[in-house]
Amino acid sequence: MTAPRKSTRARAPRRSRLSRDEVHELFSRLAEIDPEPTTELEYSTPFELLVAVVLSAQATDVGVNKATRRLYPVANTPQAILDLGEEGLKRHISTIGLFNAKAKNVMALCRILVDQHGGEVPRTREALEALPGVGRKTANVVLNTLFGEGTIAVDTHIFRVSNRTGLAPGKDVRAVEDGLMTVVPPEYLLGAHHWLILHGRYVCKARKPDCPRCIIRDLCRYPDKTLA
Repeated sequence: MTAPRKSTRARAPRRSRLSRDEVHELFSRLAEIDPEPTTELEYSTPFELLVAVVLSAQATDVGVNKATRRLYPVANTPQAILDLGEEGLKRHISTIGLFNAKAKNVMALCRILVDQHGGEVPRTREALEALPGVGRKTANVVLNTLFGEGTIAVDTHIFRVSNRTGLAPGKDVRAVEDGLMTVVPPEYLLGAHHWLILHGRYVCKARKPDCPRCIIRDLCRYPDKTLA
């Protein structure tokens, strides 16, 4: 039997992970410039946040806020949206991507909230993930932002920052989430979700990270840092 040929392709070097002290320093710096981080989605009630997060899938917070500014003055409770009807809801959120599917999910979500939860947003992961349009990421946002639980919803920004910096490298979002839950110091766990999203959104951008103004650039393991 012929022995398998060894690949001559150069393997990309594995980036080292941040040490425990470096992770603590990273969050210390992020917390210093933004002591009370929160979502950029606009809401005034738990239900408004839940709907906004459902609408934000594959859409920007800016775009969602524009739509909910039209929707919430008209209907901002489960029953009010049911009374509005699916076509009425679509008219208010038609500027958001995938609005047809999202309207169906929001209507079904509202029906379950009215029938099973007295119109209130449930506080458990199991009940949240049973709602149409609500997956693990959305449930994590709600549990963290509304109910103060130390959960981390890994979106594209957090996935990118975690891998680039060496904070919690992972091949998929669940691997990154599990890694973050292991390495983030307890005192920073509540705010970690928001700090990492905002850092990825405004500094560690996908196409061209703004490394010159990054406050954690000396800790970051990313080999292709941009120059001033």
